[in-house]
Formats: sequence, structure tokens, C-alpha cells
Amino acid sequence: QVQLVESGGGLVQAGGSLRLSCAASGRLFTMNTMGWFRQAPGKQRELVATATSAGTTNYADSMKGRFTISRGNAKNTVYLQMNSLKPEDTAVYYCNLQMLRISYWGQGTQVTVSS
Repeated sequence: QVQLVESGGGLVQAGGSLRLSCAASGRLFTMNTMGWFRQAPGKQRELVATATSAGTTNYADSMKGRFTISRGNAKNTVYLQMNSLKPEDTAVYYCNLQMLRISYWGQGTQVTVSS
């Protein structure tokens, strides 16, 4: 059983910053990819960024330069530093773990950016 627990969401003014955290527990394999997706009301879930256990990162074009993804030293955690937030960044942010071709999801954390 793999569980993902997110934290760090909240309300912030436009131009502000937030840092999301996600910790994975359970039977984990060393090689995996953790990342963040988001879903705004009425829209499909979209990629924000991913990071492999080897350190390779991938970002959606609209997040490049504003968001930074990183993995913790224990490799079972992933962080998302979000700077220069915009109202259009408002969404539920989901932590994702991909391992052995199986995708696991956290419960999501709300990020609201006020104008």
C-alpha cells in the first residue's frame, strides 16, 4: 500500500509564493518519478512538473521559471516551490508517484491565488 500525503497549500496574493510538500510511504522502489499535477474548476488535470529519483526534472512550459520541483534526500519526498503566483494558478494540486508502471495519487491540496 502506497500513500501520498500533501501539505502546504493555502491562500496567497498574486505575486506571492507557496511551497508544497508531498511524502510517500509504503512499499517504495528506489527508481520512481514523483511530481505535481493540478486541476482547476472545469478544467482537465494538467502536468505541473515531475522529478525522477535520478534527478531529472520536467516542467510544463507555463511553469518554467516560476516553479521549482525538488526531491528530498530520502527520495520519498517531493517539493514544489511556487513563486510569482498568478490567479490562474488557482487549482487543486495533486502529488503523483509513478513506480513500476503504476500511478499513485495524493488527495490534493488547494492553492488559491487572489488578485
